[in-house]
Amino acid sequence: MCLNGKHILLGVTGGIAAYKCATLVRLLVKAGAEVRVIMTPTSKAFITPLTLATLSKNPIGVDFYNPENGDWNSHVSYGIWADLMVIAPATANSMAKMANGVADNLLLTSYLSAKCPVMVAPAMDLDMYKHVATQRNMAQLRSDGVMFVEATDGELASGLVGKGRMAEPEQIFGAISTFFATEAVNDFQGKRVLISAGPTYEKIDPVRFIGNYSSGKMGFALADEFARRGATVTLVAGPVDRITKEQGINRIDVESAEEMYNAMVSRTEDSDIVVSCAAVADFTPESRAESKVKRGEDDLVIRLKPTKDIAAELGRRKHAGQLLVGFALETDNESVNAKSKLERKNLDLIVLNSLKDSQACFGFDTNKVTLIERNGGVTECSLKAKSEVATDIVNKIKEIYNEGE
Repeated sequence: MCLNGKHILLGVTGGIAAYKCATLVRLLVKAGAEVRVIMTPTSKAFITPLTLATLSKNPIGVDFYNPENGDWNSHVSYGIWADLMVIAPATANSMAKMANGVADNLLLTSYLSAKCPVMVAPAMDLDMYKHVATQRNMAQLRSDGVMFVEATDGELASGLVGKGRMAEPEQIFGAISTFFATEAVNDFQGKRVLISAGPTYEKIDPVRFIGNYSSGKMGFALADEFARRGATVTLVAGPVDRITKEQGINRIDVESAEEMYNAMVSRTEDSDIVVSCAAVADFTPESRAESKVKRGEDDLVIRLKPTKDIAAELGRRKHAGQLLVGFALETDNESVNAKSKLERKNLDLIVLNSLKDSQACFGFDTNKVTLIERNGGVTECSLKAKSEVATDIVNKIKEIYNEGE
């Protein structure tokens, strides 16, 4: 099974949903994983260390050391040992501490020392879940790369009904299995992927330009995801101060829409998959001053001309077997405009995002997108870290690519 031999560090915090961890540990062990458990002191009121020790077949960590004999529980060792750290339930209190680097128990110091990916399953009452502070802390954790198994709607311990119920053990187990299945896959080995990312700057004079707020985060996350899954990646990047996490990505730095056009069009013929993620300027000044334009008494009028349409040219040049993906950032009639662009530019998939969505699009570490396929398929993706959105997009690209083979 995909969990055979995997090292999973389970952190249990002090919420009523802690009792469900017995089932989660049993599922993980049955799937072949080796499980070690760290509990916060308050979690022992909801499930006993003996229960989890028996099911995991390993001693439970609670305190930094055993006061009777001085044995030390090394948070560093836990972090090195684990392939994945899962915190379930993750209470509002523990997530607040995680988001702000507080390390006042063994579980939190292990989190801060972890060298592995981290996944959390929140659990709390609905008012605590909706509180702006909790939402802010969860957004911070997502931007830090923490994966979430979303809380569900249901009856809560308070007797109220709403969102805040921890996902069932089977759901958490499924998320863990999917993580390792995706991690192990090298499904784009031998594929050549061309990606554009970031903004373009259209110069007015040597010190001023027309640009936009694109950070390049989404395009860079896609480049990392493709490279992690075995693809040979060329990343054409506008003027952003970002680096890729994965090794071996061929980065081409450009500044203007004209430079991005030339870089993308000249490389599309040799690419199996082309992803136009950059926020390219639609207009550029007709002329550029060679010296800094000085303030005058009259209004300054800058005449603009359209830039070359990169996506349309890539669509025109698309060859048999090539898959072309575009992005659409919309403010009104989002779906209609995105579908129109999909057809006009000869795309196979378009990724729609809206400036109306909170904590999505420019500048944020999170995004919320809708994937619209040429065959009419539509997939809604919830707000999540851009690295997770990249996984969703690449998974959809793989699905479409397989259908075409």
